[in-house]
Amino acid sequence: MNLIGFARQLTESRPFRGFIIGVILFAGVLAGFETSASVMSHHGALLNALDLVILGIFITEIALKFAAHGRHPLGFFRDSWNIFDFVIVALCLLPAAGSFASVLRLARVLRLLRLVSALPKLQLLVGALLKSLSAMGYVSLLLGLLFYIYAVAGVHLFGHASEGDFGTLPFALLTLFQIVTLDNWSDVFHRAAAHAPALAVAIYFVSFIVFGTMIILNLFIGIIMNSMAEMHEEMAERDCAEHIRQSGNTGLTDELRMLERQAKALQSQLRRLHNRTVSAE
Repeated sequence: MNLIGFARQLTESRPFRGFIIGVILFAGVLAGFETSASVMSHHGALLNALDLVILGIFITEIALKFAAHGRHPLGFFRDSWNIFDFVIVALCLLPAAGSFASVLRLARVLRLLRLVSALPKLQLLVGALLKSLSAMGYVSLLLGLLFYIYAVAGVHLFGHASEGDFGTLPFALLTLFQIVTLDNWSDVFHRAAAHAPALAVAIYFVSFIVFGTMIILNLFIGIIMNSMAEMHEEMAERDCAEHIRQSGNTGLTDELRMLERQAKALQSQLRRLHNRTVSAE
């Protein structure tokens, strides 16, 4: 087996992926220890040495993925997740002194995000969220219109009675945000009902909770679920295309030969059926 085949087989194997996931989780644990001044004062040298080992493992992984593309190493950048991994590792290579010290500490925490590229299920979730952003924009616009209309109505209806909640338009918007999250909304309801008609308060609050919480927020869930289904289909098509590409022309030739044999068998069966029909007539 040549170097290209070895690198491709190694980077696509389950044990190697599991090892990288374990290294990423270990790097996240180290980033948590580095937030403690007492731990750094006693074990700072050990933690820095372990960081260098982790960085060396990540660099080796990137190098193996480059090698897996053979004579076309730039093919590594065709995958957006590879670009994501490369940027994070590149940030970790910045000097730890001066203005880059804070960037290095941030990069060490961001290494946990590599779990997204290492786990296909997380890729599915993140891809679905990104795909749903365009549709979410219109739902957010609808939610903003609902907030604005109810905020203006709340100022006119309850501004004189509950100034802390609906005294001004900004206060009303913040109050509506609290209501839509269902965080102690009953307290806001009772304060407004103490100085306003109970029926008007009930209609206002119930209608806003129904429209804001029950309907519009469920639209977000529906959009995400639809995007997840589309993303799942795209990933399945990509995996199928990758399998065909890796199998090469030999695999395609075998499949074509199998289809030809099946077609010939069907033709022979049709001829026998035709002959029997002619004989019976």
